[in-house]
Amino acid sequence: MNRVNKEIEEYVESEIIPRYASFDRAHREDHVRTVIEQSMALAQTMERLDLDMVYVVAAFHDLGLVNGRERHHIDSGRILAADAFVRARFTPEQIAVMAEAVEDHRASGKTRPRSDYGLVVAEADRCIDAATIVSRTVQYGLANYPELDREGHFGRTMQHLNEKYGPGGYLKIWIPGSENERRLKELHALMADGERLRTMFDEVFDCETHQL
Repeated sequence: MNRVNKEIEEYVESEIIPRYASFDRAHREDHVRTVIEQSMALAQTMERLDLDMVYVVAAFHDLGLVNGRERHHIDSGRILAADAFVRARFTPEQIAVMAEAVEDHRASGKTRPRSDYGLVVAEADRCIDAATIVSRTVQYGLANYPELDREGHFGRTMQHLNEKYGPGGYLKIWIPGSENERRLKELHALMADGERLRTMFDEVFDCETHQL
């Protein structure tokens, strides 16, 4: 992170990351910090990327959740493009690229991101870790579907895993040979092991609902 402009880093820390505190538990500070960290690591394996731009894209990528989930990627791009601090430090051309990258990060996107900046944040946002994915799915379900009982949440979790991460799921891995590609194969193995997946779900559900 030492190669990011200090003023940009301070602005993000004081003005951008705190906004994530109002989002659902799956999209709070720990999530954006993970995306920033993974974006910066990926960017340094690619050529000709401006690390300040990568950092800003990662930091702003989910801010549109303030208006709801459905169009959050579009709203996030608009928030970035309208930000006075960003406009004072980047050219209009750079801002356009960054806004497009934010718009392109969504996992359900069917087309390849329009730039390497979009590829980086999209890949970093995947966060393919089985425990994290199950936890975030349960957290989102508890926040948005309070009427469901344990079995209802388990069914919803299974449906989400299959629709998004299954062999025919909508999630795309845009950088071949990446760590995410390996982790997705591991997740497929877990999804095929119903007993192990159910045990993981029950542990997460009990923790989240304090049924210990």
